[in-house]
Order: sequence, then C-alpha cells, then structure tokens
Amino acid sequence: MFKVTFQRYLTMIEQFLAQLSWDKDILNQSMHYSLIGGGKRIRPVLALASAESVGGDPETILPVAISLELIHTYSLIHDDLPAMDNDDYRRGRLSNHKVFGEANAILAGDALLTYAFELLADPGVGQPERQLRIIREVAVAVGKDGMVGGQVADVAGEGQMLTLGEIEKIHKGKTGALLTASARLGGILAGGTEQQVRALTDYAQALGLAFQIKDDILDVVGNSEILGKPAGSDFRQGKSTYVSLLGLEGAEYQLHAQIQKAQAALKPLDEGAIFLSELAYYIEQRQH
Repeated sequence: MFKVTFQRYLTMIEQFLAQLSWDKDILNQSMHYSLIGGGKRIRPVLALASAESVGGDPETILPVAISLELIHTYSLIHDDLPAMDNDDYRRGRLSNHKVFGEANAILAGDALLTYAFELLADPGVGQPERQLRIIREVAVAVGKDGMVGGQVADVAGEGQMLTLGEIEKIHKGKTGALLTASARLGGILAGGTEQQVRALTDYAQALGLAFQIKDDILDVVGNSEILGKPAGSDFRQGKSTYVSLLGLEGAEYQLHAQIQKAQAALKPLDEGAIFLSELAYYIEQRQH
C-alpha cells in the first residue's frame, strides 16, 4: 500500500514538473537539468501526504508542493559549488556547475528559488489567509534562521570538533527546516486543526533529523554508485557528524530513536497518518 501511494504522489509531481515551460536559453537549461535529474521528491511528497492526512485533496496544493522541490534543487546546486562542498557529481550525473559553469549554476539556483515563490503565490491555491501564512513560513524555513543559516553553520564547522548539540542545530536548519515547512504547508492549506498541524510539525522535525543522521551513515557505509555521488565526502571535508562523534552503532541508535519519535507524534492523526508512519520507516531504510 505504501508503494502504491508513494507512486501516486510521484506521478502527480512528475506530471506537474513536465508541464512547466522552459525556454531554450542556458539559464532555463541549467534549471531544468538539475530539477529533472532524479531525486526522491521527499519534500513535495511530504506536503501532499500531510494534506491528505488531515482530510484534504492533495491535487489542490500541487503547485505549492512543487515549489518545495524547486527550493531543494536550488540548495543542492549551491551546495555542490567549489566554494561550498565542491562535489562534482549529484544523483549520478555531473553537478550543475560542471556542466554549465559556476556563474550559471549560481544564477540557476537563484532563479529556482524565485520561481518557487511564484508557485507559492499561485492565486488558485487555498484560502488567501492560509496561503499568506505558508508563504511566510517557507520564507523563514529557507532563510537565515533555517536552511541558509544551517548551511552557514555547516561550512563554519568544517575542520572543528563540534558537539552533538551543535551538529543537531546545524541539521535542524540545513535539512529539518524545509522538511518541517513541507509538512506544515500541507496541513495548513488542507484546513487541518492546530492540533493536527502541531502533530505534523513534531513528526517532521524528528523526521528531518533522522534524514540527516541517515545521510551521515550513508556517507560512511554507502555505495557511491547508489548514492549518485562520492561517499566519504564528510570525512574529506573535516565535518563533524553523528558517526564521527558516536560511531556507526551510536548513529544508528539515534536514527532509530528519531524514527520512533516521528511515528509517535502522529497519534493525533489516527488512520490518516498510516502513509506518513511508513514514510518514516522508508527514510530509515533508504540506501541513497
């Protein structure tokens, strides 16, 4: 049942992405290259599933769910740049800057972020007051107090021995903030109660931390061909991770604890949260 539902969401997402129009200039080519380059589409899937978990129709929030994938893609393009993680491969293909050059990669990321807010402001999505609320929440989640701030802290921490608390703070910003916004976006636009939105928030915060812990583990034990990028990049960049601090077994324990925390947070949603509970297990078991 999980695979069927997941595929239903993926089909909705890919069909919408296919409908977006792209000019033939280098900027549009660069944006399109990274956006359709594969990926798990976890953020839009999470938004659609969260909307459905509170009784909403996921089709009605599709444009804003897609905006989350645009934001995520922009962040990956910038993460791969020589000034950041300096990765030559992403999702099994050359990174954007290796194909289109650093300047075009930066501009493609900028354009994807801006395009995302165009979709977030789609006049056909939800009640205006709900839409205004989620636009602000997404802006906060991806800005200085969220994803960008987490990335800054991540870069600053290279070559230093960080504490577990410091690593967790980085992960909550760099990865967790947008995942949390994704779940809240779906719940709010679909008319969920404040209790339901709170449950989705607690779930996504634990899921976001679990997602990053799993990334730390895969960087050590993952297969580069499956990952789509070289394994061991955290070690080469001198980053403190859950594995470097706790060892592989300790990191796996923390991962499982966060998955259990995420699943426990879903209790107020009852049967509406079955897919979300299974999604947490999927995150724990993923290999890329």
